[in-house]
Amino acid sequence: MLHIACLPSFCSMNNAVFFDKDGTLIKDIPYNVNPKKIQLDPFAFQALGRLQKSGFRLFIISNQPGVAKGFFSVQELDLAFEKLLSLLSREGITIDDYYYCPHFKNGKMTQYAVECNCRKPMPGLILKAAKAHNINLKRSWMVGDILNDVEAGNRAGCKTVLIDNGNETEWLEGPYRIPAVITKNLLDASSVIGKWI
Repeated sequence: MLHIACLPSFCSMNNAVFFDKDGTLIKDIPYNVNPKKIQLDPFAFQALGRLQKSGFRLFIISNQPGVAKGFFSVQELDLAFEKLLSLLSREGITIDDYYYCPHFKNGKMTQYAVECNCRKPMPGLILKAAKAHNINLKRSWMVGDILNDVEAGNRAGCKTVLIDNGNETEWLEGPYRIPAVITKNLLDASSVIGKWI
């Protein structure tokens, strides 16, 4: 009988941490795409640096309904993301990729005013990133500041961290809305994730 200790396709998969953007990695300023107003969380450098050194691939997963609502363009949004990536890069932190959902079913921009499976709490963006970057979701994490982030991560098959920083106001319950861990900040989240390796 042939015993295979490790299938090559499985062993070569990457572990990742998926981060929400607004309210998690940066200060939550509603519908902001002004690069000058982007302020990193005080613990972002230390937390992401620790995870990167531990071998995790780092991704950003974000809802951006302001596109569908006509508040800003995709081009303006991309400039804001590039500023965020630049701020992190200055400290040696590499974001492997970022994904955002521009949809909102009641938006005024027709091409984006649709139902989708990429708007959190749905897991579409995480699944897309995992397929594109060969991510082992069972050994990966979703980190966010509201339960929609938690639900998206759980639906995708990740472990999840809720940063309880006061941004969740509804606390709607559901089978996918229970985080594996609740922490107060990004640094504590990175410490917890590091212990699960």
